[in-house]
Amino acid sequence: MRSRLFVPGSRPELFLKAMSSGADVVCFDLQDAVAPDKKNVAREAVAGFLRTVPELRPKPKIMVRVNPTTSEHFGRDLAAIVGPGLELINLPMVETGQDVRTASVLLDRLERQRDDGPRLRMLVNIELPRAVRLAAEIAAADARVMGLQVGFGDLFEPFRIQRTSIAAINAVRMSVRLAAAEVGLPVFDAAFTAVSQPEKFRQEAQSARELGLSGKTCIHPSQVAIANEVFSASPDEIAWARRVVKAGDEAIGAGVGAVLLDGVMIDAPFIEGARALLDQVG
Repeated sequence: MRSRLFVPGSRPELFLKAMSSGADVVCFDLQDAVAPDKKNVAREAVAGFLRTVPELRPKPKIMVRVNPTTSEHFGRDLAAIVGPGLELINLPMVETGQDVRTASVLLDRLERQRDDGPRLRMLVNIELPRAVRLAAEIAAADARVMGLQVGFGDLFEPFRIQRTSIAAINAVRMSVRLAAAEVGLPVFDAAFTAVSQPEKFRQEAQSARELGLSGKTCIHPSQVAIANEVFSASPDEIAWARRVVKAGDEAIGAGVGAVLLDGVMIDAPFIEGARALLDQVG
């Protein structure tokens, strides 16, 4: 999930273009990108597309961002989209672990009724002050949670926190990243809305990767290639990780806890990180 491309659920003419964008995940949005009077139309359009998803190579994973659990649309959204074609749910405006469990209970019921698709997992948005404070609880709330997604609009704007403040952005990123690390989950970065500024998008993506985030939200196909590039391990990184793992295995075989590699002291945390990178790239 280096790149997750949003497409409004009310714009079916964009669905195939999004699927062919090269994004790792295409997220059909039933929430913010859809006007209140278009919710039913968007829901029907996305549900219809999920039943007839074309075979593409490579084929992105398919996610739907539903409306919040407190919304009148939440239950209708899940009832319409659960089934073949759907792989992931994006759950917005979560405040506590109970919100996650509420969604999971309804998914359990719908999956038992239909029994025609895989058990769905959830990417949970951390975009409210309480959610930042309870991020570790949210991450551990249910086995369906596959990762956390930071969001800055609802988190910053009401409190006059500048979206351009790298200090504010990185404080949230690091807090959520460490919370997710408690249960071994990844974190994904927020959208960058200035589509005409690709270099600033790249800078944000690089900053997020430096803090251990695993991918970034895209709101335009032009951002996808940049996100894929930034969040892909370079050949040098892969080669170094392999050397670290090899040196670590040799050290363990010799009964040594740490080893010097190219002037760098390598011990268990470094080896664990190198293994994680190699697992990620396959």
